Amino acid sequence: MFKKQKSFLGVDIGSTSIKLVELTKKGNIPYLVTYGYGDRKLSDLAKNDSSEITHKTAAFLKEIYKKSGAISYQASTALPNFSVFTSVIVLPVMSEKDLVQAIQWEAKKIIPMALEDVVLDWKIVETIKTETKKNYRILLTVASKKLVERYVELFKKADLQLLSLETESFALSRSLLSKDEEVAMIIDSSALTTDVIIFEKGIPILNRSIDVGGLTITKSIANCLNIDFHRAEQFKRDIDILGNTKVPQIIQDILKPVVDEVKYSLNLYQSQTGKTVTKAILSGGSSYLPNFDTFLSQNLGIKVFIGNPWDRIAYPQELEPVLTEIAPRFSVAIGLALREID
Repeated sequence: MFKKQKSFLGVDIGSTSIKLVELTKKGNIPYLVTYGYGDRKLSDLAKNDSSEITHKTAAFLKEIYKKSGAISYQASTALPNFSVFTSVIVLPVMSEKDLVQAIQWEAKKIIPMALEDVVLDWKIVETIKTETKKNYRILLTVASKKLVERYVELFKKADLQLLSLETESFALSRSLLSKDEEVAMIIDSSALTTDVIIFEKGIPILNRSIDVGGLTITKSIANCLNIDFHRAEQFKRDIDILGNTKVPQIIQDILKPVVDEVKYSLNLYQSQTGKTVTKAILSGGSSYLPNFDTFLSQNLGIKVFIGNPWDRIAYPQELEPVLTEIAPRFSVAIGLALREID
């Protein structure tokens, strides 16, 4: 009756920062225990020695954990979308034993690495029925064993128990889509990359990455206006992307490859499935570019929203202003923490 409620950590090890969220459950409602955030030193990321990067990252994670006042040592984390290979295959309905063998056979044909060097996961998306047969649509997710081992070692060095390791797309689905049955897109723009992901019933069916992110925009503004990085970052945050002056035009030019990639993904998905994406949700640090959602909506012809991963989470009311401000950056971390308490 008086059993202590367990809490769990979601740890997002991003390309330029680390985000940590600790959640527990009060009744059926996820509740925020604490959170932490820290920017990684670019000098550490530039090192060629992967073991040294792992060591530095683990030490930094321990520091964030301590400063956040977190209690739990049990954590979930995610592999970056760009480091994971995904594909959808179609196979006839068969027994589970035969299905495992058939998936291994099909995987050998499309995976660009030897099966013994990867971790292979799969999930049945749906059963397609025709007049003569039934087929499974199956999502394959493949990651390098070396990459997985690196993450396991990192959390061991940080003195945290790693409960689960998934891809960022599943964490984003959990925090931003919940149990949404619609076909939806998430556009997750981090410091270095932008991920374009299409979901069916919360499962990531199509996943593409492009090397354009927040830092790309800031550097372009700094170069074009001959100003320092910090001033360029402030310009990016303050100036309306739909304006007619020089800075908005710079941002729009940088974002053109993102718009083109999203359009390509929408057309590819529709041509392959005959299904239509009904909405797009923005996530990541670039979500709060002034009028970014309106800019994308006008260019894509669909509704675009800024996602709020705190929508499902209860928290002290006095934290609302700061949590709202950091919300887009914490979508992955919140989704990871929700994994263990949903």
